[in-house]
Amino acid sequence: MNVKKRIGLSLASAALGLSLLAGGTYSYFSDTAEASGSFVAGTLDLAVDPEVVIDVDGIKPGDWMNRVFYLDNLGSIDISEVVLNTSYTVNDANGDNTDDFGKHIRVNFLENVDKQSPFEYNDIVYSTTLYDLQNLTPDLVELRVLEGFEQSGLEAGTSDLMFVQFEFVDNGEDQNQFQGDSLNLTLSLEAQQGEGEHKE
Repeated sequence: MNVKKRIGLSLASAALGLSLLAGGTYSYFSDTAEASGSFVAGTLDLAVDPEVVIDVDGIKPGDWMNRVFYLDNLGSIDISEVVLNTSYTVNDANGDNTDDFGKHIRVNFLENVDKQSPFEYNDIVYSTTLYDLQNLTPDLVELRVLEGFEQSGLEAGTSDLMFVQFEFVDNGEDQNQFQGDSLNLTLSLEAQQGEGEHKE
């Protein structure tokens, strides 16, 4: 074998060795572990019992009607506010109305029993007409909170017992235009969560 062939063979062997070193595998210890997590969102679930708060016929100026209803938190998250949105429509039976029937129906929020003293039973804590209530959004679970009683809001799994009075106000003037009229009321209650908080 001549010198050129030996040098070429040596170079080829060296190149092969380098490629084996570069492309070879190394053995080492290894281990793996994994972690997992989950997030489950809570629920807001407000119910009103009964769903029809008032349904009365044949009222006249000076009449009043007391009603009781429950606000139930059936969800898993505490409710911080229960905002009341009010709307109504009037059916003018004789087509002679010069005033809004809703201005003559007063709503007296008597109390939230869970946040009141029993010695102030049926005390009017907030009063307005249906007409004005359309433009207001009171928080029903914070109409009045007394020191030493349940605070504002509605905890998950609890209820508040509410008393309300509707009154056809006798204004001492001619209210004949409302004879035979009807008013259909919608009370929409919106539950709202409180601020976020640290969770364990």
